[in-house]
Amino acid sequence: MAAAGAPAGDGSPTRVLLFTGKGGVGKTTTAAATALRCADAGLRTLALSTDPAHSLADVFGVPLGPLVAPVADNLWGQQLDAQDRMEEAWEDIRRWLLEVFRWAGVEGLEAEELSVVPGLDEVFALADIRHHATSDEWDVVVVDCAPTAETVRLLSLPDVLARYMERVFPVGRRVSQVVSPLVARMTTLPVAGDDVFAATERFYERLAGVRELLTDGRRTSVRLVVTPERVVVAEARRTHTYLSLFGYHVDAVVANRVLPDGVTDPWFDRWREAHAEQLDAIADGFAPVPVLRAPLQPAEPVGAGALRALAEALYGDEDPTARLGEREPLRVRRDGAELVLELELPFTDRDELEVGRTGHELLVRVGPYRRGIVLPDALRRRRVSGAALRDGCLAVRFADPAGPAGDGDRAGAGPARGEGRPPTGAPSAGVPATGASSG
Repeated sequence: MAAAGAPAGDGSPTRVLLFTGKGGVGKTTTAAATALRCADAGLRTLALSTDPAHSLADVFGVPLGPLVAPVADNLWGQQLDAQDRMEEAWEDIRRWLLEVFRWAGVEGLEAEELSVVPGLDEVFALADIRHHATSDEWDVVVVDCAPTAETVRLLSLPDVLARYMERVFPVGRRVSQVVSPLVARMTTLPVAGDDVFAATERFYERLAGVRELLTDGRRTSVRLVVTPERVVVAEARRTHTYLSLFGYHVDAVVANRVLPDGVTDPWFDRWREAHAEQLDAIADGFAPVPVLRAPLQPAEPVGAGALRALAEALYGDEDPTARLGEREPLRVRRDGAELVLELELPFTDRDELEVGRTGHELLVRVGPYRRGIVLPDALRRRRVSGAALRDGCLAVRFADPAGPAGDGDRAGAGPARGEGRPPTGAPSAGVPATGASSG
């Protein structure tokens, strides 16, 4: 990534900054201010909105649509509308689904609606981010993401789809090839042909490299935007946990709309106390992630002048494209004869965590989200000897394969508990959680 002020197009990889937060905290204005700051430094900058309720055009005060359009010097904007590309890539699959629904007696509008999987357009938002980040056209891509819940779902898609394509899809295709001729002779039910499976493969190929790009902390960072309010901070804590689970790098927290010191009216005393309490909670809870502060602006931050003022208050002399926090969410270290896989899971309680091993994967579930971590070769040959959650970090220990057998061998003996319905209050499955405590 070119340093701020460096000439554009120096051959450095494109820097990707993802901004998310609870609805109404100012994530769009923060993303827009950051993009304008980058453009003012001479960097070719694209401000991209994946939020279905686009407001990036309103913040910049210029019309924006599904195509890249100029906003200011060195700055372009785009409000993604992936519907057309989704329908194009999904057409073969959609036609087959329509035939199935008609066979089942579902016609007209109901069949059309059912033939499009909800959230499918989000896949194309990811594909567009990858395209822009690898096109060599931009130095910086600033993404105004949807509110936190939708963003977590969006960023978990590469993991979910990869798991499906690597495990379920090949089996389904082989079964279809064997069963389809028999089904065709016995019933009029439309059977998926090679064109449907080929369309599914093409659909998945659009996501090739997305996960590698977005989880590479040297290129991509997530910045959580919050206001100093208890409910907002609580949601940001959960979001940080889930993003860490899927390997995304949160390099900063933006505390927005902080009551300025110049406001001395006694009416604001309670607000000032509440803000001070929550700012302390943010600094302590998210450490060592840096916290950037932006005071409540005197007017709505809309238009270039107001956005530049917000960016100045937020970054000062800081380079907005810098990697502000560098802690890796997933790492492996040696401890004597054992190797330890560490996964940052900030704010996680023991009761909402499940860990298990099946084959070459470590399965980790936190609340409603589960990730299958493919183990590197150095860990696959080892047995799990224990797992512990301390200070927001899950540590899974892998013993020397030549060592004595122990309880950890059970980890690969069967499906992890997370494969089925999760039991309540169980910190682990298959992997013994020794000395675990909530972080």
